[in-house]
Amino acid sequence: MRPLRDALLLLSRSGAVKRVVTSMPVSAGIVRSYVPGETVDDVVEAVARLAADGLTATIDYLGEDTLELDQAEATVAAYRDLLDRLFARDLTNVAEVSVKLTAIGLRLSHDDAPGGGYKTALENARDICRAARNAGTTVTLDMEDHTATDETLRILRDLRKDFPETGAVLQAYLHRTEADCRALAGEGSRVRLCKGAYDEPAEVAFTDADEVDRSYVRCLKVLLGGEGYPMIATHDPRLIEITSSLASRYGRAPGSYEFQMLYGIRPLEQKRLADAGETVRVYVPYGAEWYGYLMRRLAERPQNLTFFARSLISKK
Repeated sequence: MRPLRDALLLLSRSGAVKRVVTSMPVSAGIVRSYVPGETVDDVVEAVARLAADGLTATIDYLGEDTLELDQAEATVAAYRDLLDRLFARDLTNVAEVSVKLTAIGLRLSHDDAPGGGYKTALENARDICRAARNAGTTVTLDMEDHTATDETLRILRDLRKDFPETGAVLQAYLHRTEADCRALAGEGSRVRLCKGAYDEPAEVAFTDADEVDRSYVRCLKVLLGGEGYPMIATHDPRLIEITSSLASRYGRAPGSYEFQMLYGIRPLEQKRLADAGETVRVYVPYGAEWYGYLMRRLAERPQNLTFFARSLISKK
């Protein structure tokens, strides 16, 4: 599966393939399976349906690697609008937002923005955190490729001075992540642990699937044994079973941690866990910039490629 995964990650950066794929309407089968739509109306309705099934949500307005200040500001405005709409629908008790810092200016230069990318991203993140708190919900900072890890964790520390409820994401395939888990496992912290979906070099990341799984379990032990609120992002049945076993070992009651899964992936398992009393949060992306997200999701689950190829041919 590794060569196929690498090929899909390469395609996620291909402009030519992107032009072919994005010529399809967003309602095409495979896209609709992972992304409920391009508009705020689409995502709010999707969250309402999830809530009716006893599921919570974290919402990502798609986009990353923004290199224009106007686009970063437009992304912040989109999050404020989303939070207003969730509040109006009484959904902020079951939905929060996830934010990629490169989408709100982290990669901007000093020539593009006063103070450069770090200051721009921090101020924009503060704006979103303030809007989320006013709406009665929270923000989680998404993690991106390893080159953004240090800056993301620095911004997290700065944000938590005023917004201690801000969540973090750590990726188990990075060599550094177990140590990062120890640093972030304190009281009041919220940490989403995922495997990771970027094409990282062997110098910084485990490249063997079994090594990634072993790292994930080591990190799980740190987070579940700590004083924070672990958010276990996995669809792997074995890791779900291990999580349940470790939660029992560490005296974790349901509600003191949660499972997280992607929109459209194992919906029956999401419902089963929720019906069993577990908190299950669904990661719901929306927006026009769905191509890179979609390709990375396929890279995580290459068996989905058959369905994707069929939808490309039929364009239904």
